[in-house]
Amino acid sequence: MNDGSPTGSSELCDKLAATAKARGLEGMFAELTASLAARQRWHSLFDARLMAARAALGLPLTGDSRTIPAEKQAALEAKSLEACREVGWPLVDEGKVAAGWMYLRAAVEPEEMGRRMAALAERVDIAAPGATDDQPATDDSPDAAQADETIQEIIHVALWEGVDPALGLKLLLSRNGTCNTITAYEQAVSRLPAARQRPAADLIVAHLHREVLASLVHDLHRRGIPVEPGPDASLTGVLEVAGGLKDDPAVHVDVSHLQSVLRIGRVCTEHVTLRRAWELASYACRLPKETVYAGEPPFENVGESSRLFYGAQLGIEVEPAIAFFRKAAVLSKVEQAGSLPGDVLVLLLWRLARPAEALHAALDRPRDDGGPSLLQATGMLPSLVEMAAASGDWGPLRKACKEHGDEITFAATLAAEHAGA
Repeated sequence: MNDGSPTGSSELCDKLAATAKARGLEGMFAELTASLAARQRWHSLFDARLMAARAALGLPLTGDSRTIPAEKQAALEAKSLEACREVGWPLVDEGKVAAGWMYLRAAVEPEEMGRRMAALAERVDIAAPGATDDQPATDDSPDAAQADETIQEIIHVALWEGVDPALGLKLLLSRNGTCNTITAYEQAVSRLPAARQRPAADLIVAHLHREVLASLVHDLHRRGIPVEPGPDASLTGVLEVAGGLKDDPAVHVDVSHLQSVLRIGRVCTEHVTLRRAWELASYACRLPKETVYAGEPPFENVGESSRLFYGAQLGIEVEPAIAFFRKAAVLSKVEQAGSLPGDVLVLLLWRLARPAEALHAALDRPRDDGGPSLLQATGMLPSLVEMAAASGDWGPLRKACKEHGDEITFAATLAAEHAGA
């Protein structure tokens, strides 16, 4: 078999010429592709597969594919996708993740790519134990350098290409710590659809919860306060043992990280994540005032408003929470303070399975001609039609459509009602 040297290449070329003469182009391409696969020359294999497909279809071996007759386009595309998978997966398995994804992007589902990358990350054992925000773990060995290159490519494809944001953040956390991971979430994940954000947000909330709990327990041990938290320990339970630590000067977490995670967690719906976020918010309520930062309405007091937001979804102080966010929505409407207060009220009422109230709150918001809010754009908020359908009463929405000249939404209500009839 050709070894890639000039002599070996010359021998293979002679063999290909003989094969083409004896068995035709099909036999020649079969021999060429077998040789390229055996030598793991994946990029060349892809080119050879495309040439073979064009030759089999009676097409020019090169040229713009857009000029190919329509009746042959589908066949060529199928062969092209097959070649993408044939060369893409071996490249991924070799750790050349970015190169592999270049081929696989159009040929496989992101979920499949995510599973293969997760398996690759585990196989090469490239986590960096002991990494912190200030000092990531390092290893200068050649194997570690190759592993590092592989993990960086996995992070890039998983996170920045949006293939599996949760996997990318998990690996980033293990290597770069909380600060870089939160920044990456804000830049790469926060504007994805809500369903794509949630696994990544669940991961970050769980991570910070563990971080704060461990730091708090360590501090209490140092003070001589006996705390032996089990595997299901809660922040609120530990704080209760310590008497609440209200306005105690100790701070067990970077407050900017805490407030960022309380914001990120709003996309989450899993009970365990909501519980962790509520505990983090309860912890934030005990912090000295001089250590916290004012948030955006209705989360000016990030700890207290977040505690109400997450707690209501757990069945804790439901009516006080609704009253708080309803008042914030009314105030923001009067002061023209942006869409977030009204959006949060709608979101909370929807999650509490109160669709009629959610619809009323949504219709009561100021009409915004500047485009959808972030909560709307990412799909965190249901559509007006969804809320009306869930409430079982189309009247309020149709009345609003007539008042505002919104024929499209009005027609959507008719179509939705007909579909559900």
